[in-house]
Amino acid sequence: MNTYTIKTKLSAFVILFFITLSISAQIDRSKQPKAGPAPKITLEEPGEFELKNGLKVLVVENHKLPRVSYSLRIDNNPIFEGEIAGVTSVLGAMLGNGTTSIPKDAFNEEIDFLGASLNIGFGNGYASSLSKYSERILELMADAVINPLLTEEEFEAEKTKLIENLKNSDKNPDAIAGRVGSALSFGKEHPYGEFTTIETINNITFDNVKAYYQQYMNPTNAYLVVIGDVDFRTIEKQVKKYFKNWETGASVSSTIPKPAESLPVPQINFIDVPGATQSNISVTNNVSLKMNDPDYFSALIADEILGGGGEGYLFLNLREKHGYTYGSYSSLGANRYGMGRFSTTAKVRNAVTDSAVVETLKEIKRINNEPVDAEVLRNVKAKYTGNFVMALERPQTIANYALNIKLNNLPKDFYETYLQKVNDVTIADVQAAAKKYMRPENARVIVVGNGSEVLENLEKVGLPIRYYDKYADLTEKPEYEIEMPADMNANKVLNAYIDAIGGKVNLDKVNSVYITAEAELQPGVVINLEMKKTIKNQSLQQISVMGQTQKQVLDGNVGYSLAQGQRKDMTEDEVKVAQVESSPFPEVNYLNGGVTLEKIEKIDGENAYKIKVDEKTSLYYSVETGLKIKEVEASEMGQSATFYSNYKDVSGIKFPFKISQTMGPRTIDFIVKEIKVNEGVTDADFE
Repeated sequence: MNTYTIKTKLSAFVILFFITLSISAQIDRSKQPKAGPAPKITLEEPGEFELKNGLKVLVVENHKLPRVSYSLRIDNNPIFEGEIAGVTSVLGAMLGNGTTSIPKDAFNEEIDFLGASLNIGFGNGYASSLSKYSERILELMADAVINPLLTEEEFEAEKTKLIENLKNSDKNPDAIAGRVGSALSFGKEHPYGEFTTIETINNITFDNVKAYYQQYMNPTNAYLVVIGDVDFRTIEKQVKKYFKNWETGASVSSTIPKPAESLPVPQINFIDVPGATQSNISVTNNVSLKMNDPDYFSALIADEILGGGGEGYLFLNLREKHGYTYGSYSSLGANRYGMGRFSTTAKVRNAVTDSAVVETLKEIKRINNEPVDAEVLRNVKAKYTGNFVMALERPQTIANYALNIKLNNLPKDFYETYLQKVNDVTIADVQAAAKKYMRPENARVIVVGNGSEVLENLEKVGLPIRYYDKYADLTEKPEYEIEMPADMNANKVLNAYIDAIGGKVNLDKVNSVYITAEAELQPGVVINLEMKKTIKNQSLQQISVMGQTQKQVLDGNVGYSLAQGQRKDMTEDEVKVAQVESSPFPEVNYLNGGVTLEKIEKIDGENAYKIKVDEKTSLYYSVETGLKIKEVEASEMGQSATFYSNYKDVSGIKFPFKISQTMGPRTIDFIVKEIKVNEGVTDADFE
C-alpha cells in the first residue's frame, strides 16, 4: 500500500492570511498623552432601585443614540466545583437557548429579527437592541434567566463540545501554562486553582446542572445595569413587571479556602511539552491586594512601569534590547477577597529560554531595588489620566464604576478622587509597592516548553527545578537521551520513508495531486483550502474565508502571491524554496543532500527522527512507521508546527486526512475533503 504525506508549507501562508484580514483593524497606540495636573472629576450617579426579590438595578440614561443595553451580574462567591469541575461551563452554555415557553429556534429567530443580541451565561447576561424594541428584548432576557429551557439533549451536546475543546487544547502550551500556573499558585482544592478535565466533565449529570441553576442563579445577590435611551420610571416599571417572578433561592454562602502558601525561596516549575516550538515563561507569586487598600494605586503604577506595555521594563529588555520575544508583560491581580497573583508573561524561542528567565528576574529585582526615574513615573501617570478620561466618554463607565463601588466596598468618591490618588503616588511609593507585591525572593518561575531543547541551559540558571505534568502533578525529570543506531543518517530515514510509501517507482507514477480541505475557525466560520501540485515545479495554494481569498502560485521559474487584489511577485530565492516544496514528494529532492539527521525525539509519546532541512525547517518521521508526523517552521512571524495524522487510502496511496496547524496559541485542524491523483489539475491553474 502506497503512502503519501502532504507537504503543505501552510505555516507562513496561513498566518499571513490572517494578518492581511486584520491589518485594517490595527490601531496606533504609540502616542502617549503628556503628563499634567489631575482634572476634576464629577461623575453622574446612576438611578437605582431594588425589587422585593433582591434584584438591584442601576440605570444610566443616555439619549445620544436610540439604543439600550442590559447587563446582568450575579454576585456569587468563587465556587469550588470539585469532582464535577466544568458544571458551571456546561450550564452557562445551555442558558440563553430558548425558554420553557419559546423553543430554541424561535427564540433565536426573534432576536435576529429585532436586530438585537442576547447572551446568558452562568452568573451573567447581556442584551442590547434599538430602544424601540427594548421592552421586548428585556422580556426575552428575563424569560431566559427565569425560565431557561434546560434539556438533556442540549446537556449532552454541550458536554461533548466541552470535551472536544479540552482535547484540542490538550497540547496547547498557553492552555497548559494557564492551568498549571493557577493550580500551583492557589492549589487544586481552591476555586481559583481547580480546572476542568475530561473525567470531571463525564462526572457531571443533568441533575447537577439543574441543581446548580437553582442554587446559584439567584436574584438575591444579582445586579441589572441598564444603559441607553430609556426613561428611569418606565424602565423601573418594566423591570418589575418582567423580573418580579424570579424566585429567591436558598441563601448561598461559601467559605473560600486560603490559597497555597508562597514559595519560601525562588524555584523553577517545569512542564515538558515535547516538540514545543517556544517556551511560555511566567514569574509569579501570590498577593493580597484589594481596591480599597491604601497602596492600591501605588501597586497599579508599579505594575504598569514593570510590564504595562511597550514602555515597560520587561518589554524594553526582552523585546527591544534582546529580541527574545514579541512582547513581555506583567499583571497584578486585585480582588475583594485579597486572593490574587502577580505574574509576568513571555513567549520566547527555545534557545533563549534560560536567558529570558534571568532577564525577567533581573527586571523584577530592578523595580524592587532601584527608584523609578521621575520621567517614567510622569509618563505612566499621564497614560492613566488619558485612559481614565477617555473611559468617561462611554456611558457604561458610569454604571461600571457604580457597580464596582458596591461590589468592592469602595468609598463613594473612589472614582471622583481616582486621578488625584494616581498623581499622589511618589517614587518611594512605587518602590514600596514593588517590594510588597513583586517578590523575586518568593518567585515561582513557571516554564512550559520542550525540555529536550531548553532544560540543559535552564539548569544553569541556578534555581532549583521541580517537574510537573500538564495537570500540575509532581513528576520526575524527563529523560531525553534516546539511543539512535550509530549508522543511521538522514538518507536512511528518507529512504525508509520513501520505501514505506511505496518506493520511488510508484512515486514516479504520480504527475499531479489535487487536495481540498476545510477548517472551522470559530462556530460558523469555515476556512477553505485548495492545493494543487505537479512534478513540473508547479503549485497552487489558495485559502478563502468570509469572502476573502489569498493564494500563492508557482509556475516553473516564476511565482507570485495574491491578497486583497494585490499581487506580489516572488523573489529569486523565494522561487527556489517554492520549487523544492512544489514537488508532491519533496523528500525525493532531499536525498540530493543538504539535510541533517539530528536526533530522536518524543512527539506525543512516539519516537521520531528529527531531520533539519535548513535553519528554518525541521521534519519529524516516526521511527516505527516511517511516516512524517510533524513539521516545524520558523519565520519572521514566529515558529509554527504542522502535525499530520488520520491517514486514509485514496487510489492506492495513503494521505493524511487531518493537518493540524499551530498559529501562536491556536491550533487549526484542516480536515481533508477530497484528493485526486493525476486528475483535476491543468497548466491553466498556475497562470
